[in-house]
Amino acid sequence: MPKRGKSYVAATKKLGEPKLYAPIEALDKVKSVARAKFDESVELSVRLGIDPRKADQALRGTVSLPAGTGKSVRVAVFANGEAAEEARAAGADVVGSDDLVAKVDGGFMDFDVAIATPDMMAQVGRLGRKLGPRGLMPNPKTGTVTADVGRAVTDFKGGRVEYRADARSRGVVQVPIGKVSFSRDQLVTNFRAVLDELHRVKPASAKGRYVRGVAMSSTMGPGIDVDPSRLRITDEDLAAAGAEA
Repeated sequence: MPKRGKSYVAATKKLGEPKLYAPIEALDKVKSVARAKFDESVELSVRLGIDPRKADQALRGTVSLPAGTGKSVRVAVFANGEAAEEARAAGADVVGSDDLVAKVDGGFMDFDVAIATPDMMAQVGRLGRKLGPRGLMPNPKTGTVTADVGRAVTDFKGGRVEYRADARSRGVVQVPIGKVSFSRDQLVTNFRAVLDELHRVKPASAKGRYVRGVAMSSTMGPGIDVDPSRLRITDEDLAAAGAEA
């Protein structure tokens, strides 16, 4: 789109020559070049030294963002009886069992996260062609197949996001860490949480340098490269950045 193209070019010119930034500098740059009329998401991309095609290096899971995601998350829950009531009480947007399966099979997709109790997976499994391509298929690895649906609903409503190293992307994990309107401290808090999680799940079979590339961008903005050797953000770094702002 021409309008987007002009904004992108203007943002790129504002950044100047490509360089590696410290994380706080990169976040500040992302915020400063965001030009869209809506509150853009801030995306974090991390290229890992793994081969997701190998089963023991296929990273997939969820991480809670302490400062939240900045957006309203619509949650659908496939459950019966007490579990269904628990999901409703926790704030699920739509709850059902066979009726919800039929509704989704008919084209209903008005949700961002799908959660199912284990006993519902036989029916939900039939929706693989509808939910799978959209990344909505419940999966135990992401905490979306669980008997504790109340907690799962609360977690995803409160800022839990999914991450995955796609085999087609050579080990790149992309995770939203907030909105451009977030404060620097909020974005730093979420950035730390994602990096800590990725290090926590580092495959034992991964060889060589683990974090090989990091970049940030807003939804409509250019990518800003982060120096992989300077990923640790201390409280002193934050204080110094605050003094410079």
